[in-house]
Amino acid sequence: MNPRLDTLHPYPFEKLRALLASADAVSHGMPPINLSIGEPKHAAPEAVKQALRDGLDGLSVYPATHGEPRLRQAIAQWLAHRYSIPAPDADTQVLPVLGSREALFAFAQVVLDPTGNERVICPNPFYQIYEGATLLAGGRPYYLNADPARNFGGDWGSVPEEIWRETRLVFVCSPGNPAGNVMSLDEWRELFALSDRHGFVIASDECYSEIYHDEGDPPLGGLQAARRLGRDDYRRLVAFGSLSKRSNVPGLRSGFVAGDAALIGPFLRYRTYHGSAMSPAVAAASIAAWHDEEHVRGNRRQYREKFDAVLPILQPVLDVRMPQASFYLWAPTPGSDAAFARELYGHTGVTVLPGSFLAREAHGANPGEGRVRLALVAPLAQCVEAAERIARFVRTTS
Repeated sequence: MNPRLDTLHPYPFEKLRALLASADAVSHGMPPINLSIGEPKHAAPEAVKQALRDGLDGLSVYPATHGEPRLRQAIAQWLAHRYSIPAPDADTQVLPVLGSREALFAFAQVVLDPTGNERVICPNPFYQIYEGATLLAGGRPYYLNADPARNFGGDWGSVPEEIWRETRLVFVCSPGNPAGNVMSLDEWRELFALSDRHGFVIASDECYSEIYHDEGDPPLGGLQAARRLGRDDYRRLVAFGSLSKRSNVPGLRSGFVAGDAALIGPFLRYRTYHGSAMSPAVAAASIAAWHDEEHVRGNRRQYREKFDAVLPILQPVLDVRMPQASFYLWAPTPGSDAAFARELYGHTGVTVLPGSFLAREAHGANPGEGRVRLALVAPLAQCVEAAERIARFVRTTS
């Protein structure tokens, strides 16, 4: 067996299941409400489902790893419209992938030298795929702790020079998971300058880019930041996008990578052997999704309604604030986050994810400790009911 498998940590939801199994069930039969996992629950668009049905004849052919040309073109056009940039070259700068999760993992296998013991900088807390991809590719994670004073962003200036010299890859997540923070143009400028100095690649995970609250102020993207700063070739930058959250189709497993052609080319070569070609039926559904913004605006409206309903219930008992983007609340807890989650579940049937499960102890602290992540993915009424149960729980236990 690959000995690197032994370096992997338990997944956060595995730890959560074990934690909740130890809870005293005294919730008096209240129906459970799960706010722990970021799985969209809004209805998938009818046009996407119809395109999938109409594309079933594609099951009779082997798909191309490079993807359907019409899909690559649809993604390039969407990027141009969304970020007010020239359309990336659909042949050399865009590649369909089977969801951002598999692409983020595979990309690390391409970028890292398995014999080089290279450094990979990860935000902390983080999406666990960054760490697992690093470890299985033979890299060493360096955790950049989220700083509440920086809106839960990291301080690039705090990374020692010797770490930068060993760094080959930097994962960024904007909008962030779990805090919903968005990288500013100044943060991008600083990161690009460091990339120029040290030669590392940037993997920009933007799967929450379309879940935001102000229709007139969408989050800045990595490709957009690059163009604004004169980096028209997107050198050493690849952005990862997904339909899962944007279009409520996590089961479709459809996304894209876009950016530096010098990175997309080798990634395509790797994927030819890896077996990551997208079914023509999924491609047809994806084309329909990328061409339609009406359902995305409706999706955002539903999330705004949830935040507007839930925050007034929670804010009198928890110091929780509207995030810049995403569908998460990153809420501080009175005491241990794990104990809070366990007792909350036992007393109310509401499941939340302890923040410490999303992070690692680094530089003397676990930056997820003392917080829980609430995913407002359930229907509005359930989110309101969960918030009311949480508020009652906090008042009766504090």
